[in-house]
Amino acid sequence: MVYAIGDLHLSFGVKDKPMDIFPGWKNYTEKLLKNWNEKITDDDTVVLVGDHSWALKLEDTFEDLDFIDKKLKGRKILTKGNHDLWWTTMNKNLNFIKENGFSTISFLFNNAFLCEGLSVCGTRGWISENGEPADLKVLNREAGRLEASLKEGVKLGGELVAFIHYPPILGSEENVLITEILRKYNVKRCYYAHLHGSSINRAVRGERGGVYYELVSADGVGFNPIKIK
Repeated sequence: MVYAIGDLHLSFGVKDKPMDIFPGWKNYTEKLLKNWNEKITDDDTVVLVGDHSWALKLEDTFEDLDFIDKKLKGRKILTKGNHDLWWTTMNKNLNFIKENGFSTISFLFNNAFLCEGLSVCGTRGWISENGEPADLKVLNREAGRLEASLKEGVKLGGELVAFIHYPPILGSEENVLITEILRKYNVKRCYYAHLHGSSINRAVRGERGGVYYELVSADGVGFNPIKIK
């Protein structure tokens, strides 16, 4: 099976970033651990849609990635989120997990993975706020990364499924640079995260422009990964 969840916001190695102070997040790691391991087996894959750790440096992610690798069952594919400031080059990320024996973690970045007939593709994405030039530069870069990932997914031959940290559509706002790429590659399903608290009420859940969208942020799904296939 393939599952998805985002925004674990772990802080085992960074003690000044507790999520328990926010409404609905009390004892969330215990809830996550219980929900996750009751439904997911070591034969399953879980796509983690960004914002994994509050660490600022790669070396400070050890306790958080150790939790993901050792405590949570299954294979994990990690995309980048806006708070993943520790995320460096792919070579450094891959060397870090290899050196620390993290055998169940992979990174989704300009690439794709074939899982249960699905081509898992994606990128971080970005917000679209009135088209400011600074945002457009980042948006164009993220659209390019999404297309690079989807091109790799096409080579794998499975159903193209997109996992993007930022919501491509939020309320009446649409990040057309991202959604046009999704439609260009005939992507039918897109899973996103990033939204918390009251902003969850603005989440788009359902079909828009031929693409089915679903929110998978941790508090948006009750700290319980949702089944993709």
